[in-house]
Amino acid sequence: MTEPPIRVLICEDQELIRAGYATVLGAQPDFEVAGQAGNGHEALALFARLHPDVVVMDIEMPLLNGIEATRRIAGPEAASPAKVLIVTTFNVGQYVYDALRAGASGFLLKDAPLNELVEGVRTVARGDSLLAPAVTRTLIGRYADRIRPAGTPAAGPLDQLARRELEVLRLIAGGLSNAEIAAELVLSVETVKTYVSRILTKLDLRDRVQAVVLAYRTGLVTV
Repeated sequence: MTEPPIRVLICEDQELIRAGYATVLGAQPDFEVAGQAGNGHEALALFARLHPDVVVMDIEMPLLNGIEATRRIAGPEAASPAKVLIVTTFNVGQYVYDALRAGASGFLLKDAPLNELVEGVRTVARGDSLLAPAVTRTLIGRYADRIRPAGTPAAGPLDQLARRELEVLRLIAGGLSNAEIAAELVLSVETVKTYVSRILTKLDLRDRVQAVVLAYRTGLVTV
């Protein structure tokens, strides 16, 4: 049985960029562009009406910025939290911090290759989290002490992890995908997925973003 397409809502105030995203994403056989919004208020209205699987969200938008729009549709008070992929020109740590706090599942820069946008949407749709490696290394480390994953023990949380699990967590924090981790450690992708699941369960973390933050906050990795 054929899987239903991933329905995407594109929220971007620049018409040419929005049209480009729609063209690239709409050309994928497993995607459907459900709608397009040019400002934050329109993004909220279309999300409520269309119920997309993934929202591609710009930060700088008129009427309501992308971070506040993300908070309303993906934050703790959202009735049915959205999966939001932030795509922005702003490589600024504060934006990353605010976006993650708002409930975003991923963060990409607009100068990333378009194939990374496509794979980013698929990653977020699967329920995984995505951070561009450059963002992970230079920005999350700077703000890690300000982002405390809910439910994480205050002292020695990494003591619960086995040696191999620590290795996997270190590579996650480096921005590597499951496939890249598998190649690095000479493991199968399925084995890596199992390790990632164990790590999140043991540390009571929601997703890979929180795992990255914890890795920096505990000093497992440094910038």
